[in-house]
Amino acid sequence: MHSDRGFQYTSNFFKKFVEDHKIIQSMSRVGKCIDHGPMENFWGIIKEEMYPLKTYETFKELEDDVKQYIEFYNTRRVTLKMGLRIPA
Repeated sequence: MHSDRGFQYTSNFFKKFVEDHKIIQSMSRVGKCIDHGPMENFWGIIKEEMYPLKTYETFKELEDDVKQYIEFYNTRRVTLKMGLRIPA
């Protein structure tokens, strides 16, 4: 999980949560907000393309859709920036 250095991500509570759930955490470097840019861009794209008008009854439904979208994004999503080529 990548985050900035906000207080909620550096708190003892969150550190324990990360450890308890065996999550690998990364953070932007101090004063280097550019580290966070690629993830902000990805989540902006996923929110726009994947579920702008969809509602979910369960977290599992959302989780499944996000996993499917990440697979699509990494292997089949065509963009003008890539010259209309498939990434994989």
